[in-house]
Amino acid sequence: MKMRILASAAGMSCLALSLPALAAPLALLDRNGTRVAVEPYAPNIVRVTIALDPELAEAAPGEGPNAKPDSAGWSHSTTAEGDVFASSALSLTVDAKPWPKAPSQMERYFAPSLPPVSLSIRDAQGDVLTKMTGWEMAPVTVNGEKTFKVGATFAASADEHYYGLGQNQEGTLDLKGRQIDCAHYYDAPAGETVCVPFLVTTKANGKVWGIVWDNPARTLVWPGLHSATRFQSQVGERVSFFVITGRTSDDLYAGYAKLTGETPLPPKAAFGLIQSKARYETQQELLGIAEGYRQRGLPLDVMVLDWFYWTRMGQIDIDRTFFPDPKGMNDRLKALGMRSIISVWPRFERESRYFDMLEGKGWFLKDKEGKPVDGLPMRFDRAGALIDSTNPEARAWFWNTVRDNILSQGFDWLWLDETEPDLIPDGYFYSIGSGDRYHNLFPLVHTTGAAEGSARDRPGMRNMILSRAAYLGSQRTGSLFWSSDVKSTWEALRRQVPTGLNFTASGLAYWGSDIGGWQWPSGPRAEHPVLVDPAGATAMGADYPDYPELFVRWFQYSVFTPTLRIHGQRPAAALWEYGTAAEPILADWLRLRYSLIPYLYALGHGTYETGAPFMRALFMDFPDDPKAATIGDQYMLGKAFLVAPVTEQGQTRRAVYLPTGSAWYDYWTNQRYEGGQTVEVNTPIERIPVFVKAGSIVPVGAQVPSTATKQALESIRVYPGANATFTLYDDDGTTNAYSGKNGGKKAELVWEDASGKLSSRQPLPSGQSLNGLVKVIGGQ
Repeated sequence: MKMRILASAAGMSCLALSLPALAAPLALLDRNGTRVAVEPYAPNIVRVTIALDPELAEAAPGEGPNAKPDSAGWSHSTTAEGDVFASSALSLTVDAKPWPKAPSQMERYFAPSLPPVSLSIRDAQGDVLTKMTGWEMAPVTVNGEKTFKVGATFAASADEHYYGLGQNQEGTLDLKGRQIDCAHYYDAPAGETVCVPFLVTTKANGKVWGIVWDNPARTLVWPGLHSATRFQSQVGERVSFFVITGRTSDDLYAGYAKLTGETPLPPKAAFGLIQSKARYETQQELLGIAEGYRQRGLPLDVMVLDWFYWTRMGQIDIDRTFFPDPKGMNDRLKALGMRSIISVWPRFERESRYFDMLEGKGWFLKDKEGKPVDGLPMRFDRAGALIDSTNPEARAWFWNTVRDNILSQGFDWLWLDETEPDLIPDGYFYSIGSGDRYHNLFPLVHTTGAAEGSARDRPGMRNMILSRAAYLGSQRTGSLFWSSDVKSTWEALRRQVPTGLNFTASGLAYWGSDIGGWQWPSGPRAEHPVLVDPAGATAMGADYPDYPELFVRWFQYSVFTPTLRIHGQRPAAALWEYGTAAEPILADWLRLRYSLIPYLYALGHGTYETGAPFMRALFMDFPDDPKAATIGDQYMLGKAFLVAPVTEQGQTRRAVYLPTGSAWYDYWTNQRYEGGQTVEVNTPIERIPVFVKAGSIVPVGAQVPSTATKQALESIRVYPGANATFTLYDDDGTTNAYSGKNGGKKAELVWEDASGKLSSRQPLPSGQSLNGLVKVIGGQ
């Protein structure tokens, strides 16, 4: 519907904006002309909207949140302090605001022109979690549109820490005291930034809460800077945000999933090795790599065909000169127990066969004159207009065409590249409005088109998408994300660890990186003795002798991340192409990954059920340990593994902090340590530090060539020291039956530490007996 935006007191002209249909807030308050809508979504989720126009205050959220308001269990009362909205989980008080007195001489110059609004959020115990101390709405013209900068400020205490907001590669976990430019930006100096405006806050007393900022424009965020947390969106006419509360961080992620959509369980192949390269130039080359894995007895699940397999960008075809039989190629991969992913771009050269049709329908990003924006004015990239996926007809056409032209040739899943998009929309126009207003929206709508199309046209096949960017709710599209085209350096590897932890802390569980870095291997001279002899390596030039060492360390780290994908712009990329010294080390770690698939797959199903990520910054599991709050170079994988990647060239020892409240076992030696201390451990090139929390159950799978082979359990390891449970899960790995009542099999494993016994409350999904599988590590 078209809704009117009131002119401001500053004399701004009215403008029209397409907004969602009216919502039904629990209350619409008037604070001396400012309208405040309060809209619960669950006992622990409440939305606040602030605007001068009551219609805007009552309007539904933007794209991203997809839940329906639900005020069940909420009450509204009015006191001298203000309007109080309460549930069993939180209370919100919108402060009363008496009619303002006449301004003083000083206030004539410096008092805000907006009628002020302030409010406070308390948890179930009545403790104040945060206070919104003010809001802003400043006139500005953006992309020819008279609009506003809008924002809000929240009080912050000295003991708070901040996480999330998508992907920021500056190398620090805690966002406190920094300026975060929450915007998709491929060319960000430290590496691509991705905006998922969900900020998670913790306090030293264990209190946690989150703010979901409901505005897709570029947004600046200053978490905990000068005792305040401030959001400022560069385009907007209202302030809209959600507050999520909980006893634990996992409660926040359950709330985020309720608000923006659950995380589907990916196909089981997503947990195995995904082999890619920029690029396989022929069908013969791609199949040769696949055959090479099988000939060497190395497990592999997915082969990826990256860009320039087409005749032109936008043809949406396959060049039969170099890929003469793509259907036969995919049939051969399936015979080897493998699946395939193919990269499809959202851009169209003028000479491509669909350009004129798309231009005629207005389905491109356009300039102010209505003409398609063709290419980028930087990086020598001047080819191709961007399909306007904010238009549902355009994205439906895109899916249908890709389905008929590409997926019909036997490819399993799509890699939707350039989802930031790389063709920056600022200064241009989508069908729904200004590219500046909707700067961060494209990755959600573009992947949604493919997800909806796959669900409709391939209902028996579990969807998966590789996506380079995300927004609120992108997890519901079945996307796996990665850190973009990062450099092939030790510095880039170091930055990956906190980058990935903040991304998963934003409520999106599946993140990884291009193992070895995407950019052509080039780095500074090694400062320490090289730990991997580069002899026989073909993945880089002779001027980068420590690159095989870097790749080994990157691979070791990635074995303990949600996805394991080799990719890069280099002469060779397969596991055996990093030299004769690296190959056996990499092979051992690849087999370790496959032995962990029963553990990882169960974690993935747990994320589907709860919304909680399974690559976890330490603050999530150790809220009472102040040292854990800011550690960004260690993390948990599930509730069992503590991982401390090695990210320094030549490093053979590193310090590892073991959080308090638990004992820990060295995964390699089974030596037990008490928590609350930092230990120095050896890190020869064959190892990175991995510890297991006392009171953990870890299922270990037998070796398989891929997840297409049914995997038996080799053992179930128990790390004693506390009672433990772990829910095994398995299914067919490929269909959507897991989402039904009878789609998979669960078995809850229970360890009673006092008796030293492991039991299962259901039969094991593998059909095996517990007898002979249980292996208790160490001693009490």
